[in-house]
Amino acid sequence: MKNWLISTLVLAVSFNTIAQRQMEFLDRGLIAVPSGEDVLVSWRMLGTDPEEISFDVFKVENGVKAVKLNDNRLDGATNLLDTNFKKDADSHYFIQAFVGNELQYESIPVAAWDKPYLSIPLRTPVGYTANDASVGDLTGDGRYEIVVHMTGVGKDNSQKGMTDEPILHAYTLDGDFLWEINLGKNIREGAHYTQFMVYDLDGDGSAEVACKTADGTIDGLGNIIGDKQADWRNEDGYILAGPEFLTVFNGKTGEALATTDFVPPRHPDTENPTEEQLKEVWGDGYGNRVDRFLGGIAYLDGKRPSLIMSRGYYTRTVVAAWNWRDGELNPVWTFDSQDGSAENQKYEGQGYHSLSIADVDRDGKDEIVFGAMVIDNDGSGLYSSGLGHGDAMHVSNIDPDRPGLEIFGIHERPDHPHAANLRDALTGEILWSFPSQDVGRGLSIDIDPRHRGYESWAFGEGLKGVWNAKGKVISENQPSSSNMAVWWDGDLLRELLDGVNIDKWDFENSVSERIFTGEDYNLIKNNGTKSNPCLSADILGDWREELIARTADNKELRIFSTPIPTAYRLYTLMHNPHYRLSIAWQNVAYNQPPHTDFYLGEGMEMPERPGIEVVGPLNK
Repeated sequence: MKNWLISTLVLAVSFNTIAQRQMEFLDRGLIAVPSGEDVLVSWRMLGTDPEEISFDVFKVENGVKAVKLNDNRLDGATNLLDTNFKKDADSHYFIQAFVGNELQYESIPVAAWDKPYLSIPLRTPVGYTANDASVGDLTGDGRYEIVVHMTGVGKDNSQKGMTDEPILHAYTLDGDFLWEINLGKNIREGAHYTQFMVYDLDGDGSAEVACKTADGTIDGLGNIIGDKQADWRNEDGYILAGPEFLTVFNGKTGEALATTDFVPPRHPDTENPTEEQLKEVWGDGYGNRVDRFLGGIAYLDGKRPSLIMSRGYYTRTVVAAWNWRDGELNPVWTFDSQDGSAENQKYEGQGYHSLSIADVDRDGKDEIVFGAMVIDNDGSGLYSSGLGHGDAMHVSNIDPDRPGLEIFGIHERPDHPHAANLRDALTGEILWSFPSQDVGRGLSIDIDPRHRGYESWAFGEGLKGVWNAKGKVISENQPSSSNMAVWWDGDLLRELLDGVNIDKWDFENSVSERIFTGEDYNLIKNNGTKSNPCLSADILGDWREELIARTADNKELRIFSTPIPTAYRLYTLMHNPHYRLSIAWQNVAYNQPPHTDFYLGEGMEMPERPGIEVVGPLNK
């Protein structure tokens, strides 16, 4: 066999003629998943592959000579159903990739899964559960590893009380435990405090982990950041004094590589502000507004990723950009709605419990879609819509008949005239909207092939039915959920992901139908009414997404990949920069589903290849 890693790198680099963004090298993600009595063999098409690439699939049973499963080279979808699978055989599969008649790549063989899922054993601390997760290539081998936020007793910002210490764990897909990072007692546990980013920030081929830290944080090697004896919690359990840090950790070992002061501090003049000083700056003095954090990754220069960290969104909003380059963590810019200018003051109170990263002006550089406002790649305000705070938003090519991207958002304010709305991502212009009050959840995905573009709906007073991309009501009934979404079955429509269950929208009868029940596999959802798995992302196989969730006993993560064949050929969604950055921020605060920056749905045009350049340890 050829050296599979080197062959893939040569193929990826040789045919990438429009490379711009530096992105992670990925292998083929080959898997063989049980599909009834058969096995679905599935693998990645890379964003750097030439259009004419084709594949052969081979099976080896009980060590006997490999047998090719396809008669003609596969130049369509990157999956194949093996209908001659023998359960008592030791079956392994491998693929070969060709351009013309020239062999470019041969994968290492992978075994057929003996269960409908891949199991990752967990070392869950006593009293903790496996909560939100993220993925990155921590070891530099072209495969993803998983970073899991282990949560104990947590509190919302509005709630008094002590919390447990937030803990991060890293695991390989083979089930190996890599490290534990304990953020310590001076980081409060809850959805709004710890936004951890997993991404290759410096382009060395291995992902780093970055998050807010404090006195007593213990890295993966046992090193302590700051003062290990310090305890800055007040009698109500809030942490409103003491130093605050930003740390970049080595993804493979968990070692703290660099630590600096977190921007912005709670107060510009003192590390230990009074209640009145906090109230003056943030609007309250007990920590509800000052300790609202978000995070993301953005290609601000169009070529290399930057770390985005923010504080506040109900009133004052501060967003800071950082670069991790050559072993140094340096600030790029800081946007502050209270910088003293009348222009920036328009951006107060516009943040959501989530953010998105998108190139809204199509200049190749990313903007920060911070709820109802957008910050340009240079750190200046692009626009503030003035629509105010909300819980959920979706940024994609929702209406493919319009140029550029759109944002579907919802808002909490009582008697909001635009409580659910679709707006132009570049200008903030409201394209259509519906009034309501305190709208908690809303979703925008393609569920009805009879209407071009994504369909949208939201749960709120007076909001009924499903809207098409033009805002027209096309169904009086609504789907059963509006939390998450997943590309799962064989068509181009998207399915509803509610907790650990998957539903298909029957558009002809306007009802949701269950097609996957996670509870049947002892899975349990996270985050109460926010109802999400640990992660949903395209981490294995073809372009469809995997479901990653914890078992009820917190002893395992289980990774499910669709057993359903598809006829559609798309490059891996993880090589679409918009989607890949969506996975980086999916764990932030109120989890939102990832999206592509091209229209992925019924009647879509095949997307152009992304302008990316893959980086890995073997091509440096």
